[in-house]
Amino acid sequence: MNDDLLTRIADALERLAPTPPALVAPDAPAYQWDGQALNAVDHFAPLPLGLLTGIDAQRDTLLSNTERFASRAAAHDALLWGARGSGKSVLVKSCVSAVQAAGHPLALIEVGSDQLETLPALFAVLRGWTRPAILFLDDLAFDEGLAPARVLRSLLEGGVAARPDHVRIYATANRRHIVARDFAPPEAINPRDASDDQLALADRFGLSLGFHACDQAQYLAMVAAYAAHLGLAADPEDALLWARQRGSRSGRVAWHYAVELAGRAGRTMA
Repeated sequence: MNDDLLTRIADALERLAPTPPALVAPDAPAYQWDGQALNAVDHFAPLPLGLLTGIDAQRDTLLSNTERFASRAAAHDALLWGARGSGKSVLVKSCVSAVQAAGHPLALIEVGSDQLETLPALFAVLRGWTRPAILFLDDLAFDEGLAPARVLRSLLEGGVAARPDHVRIYATANRRHIVARDFAPPEAINPRDASDDQLALADRFGLSLGFHACDQAQYLAMVAAYAAHLGLAADPEDALLWARQRGSRSGRVAWHYAVELAGRAGRTMA
């Protein structure tokens, strides 16, 4: 038997029984799902919960739900909706980090909106876990079609590929019903079909938290909190000018102003 034939036989056996993927770090605080595998996040250090101002009610509600879930008590899937830059995404990460710091083996798994149709594969992986895990779907929107929304709705309500009991879904969206109000896909026989799909998905989340544009006082309170955390002083007039130049007041704009202050002072954000 020549070497070429042996090589082809070995290649064929490799294809039939491929090398198993490398095991993901079992105790990482956060992961990213790429549609096929989990990848541990090298650096997971969200802002401390105490720094998040102006969203106290939302913070307390989501933290309580996350603590209950991490302790294996009944807990909801959560939809955080509302104004851009209002703190939805950072609140999810900060709540998870706070619960982890309290000693709970909770994991955060970030899933891109373009990977929703691979969630059954992710659930198959997570069925082998014992850790409670929160799937984080950031900035959901389905303007280009409702098929992914229907996949998510099915997984939320249970079905053949239902998510494991130790998994909950936290999602953020700029719209309360996720899909644009005037969106109607070409396949919709009746415009109400699209509306029903919007409501059916949003209604699957047991917890719905609204976030709204902050007023001037709230914005300045955010600036002051971030500046104090960095050991810097903020000028309210300068902070308001920064917001006017960006056309909005939000937690994100306040954080960007804090970054600007640190840069002016020759400081790092570490």
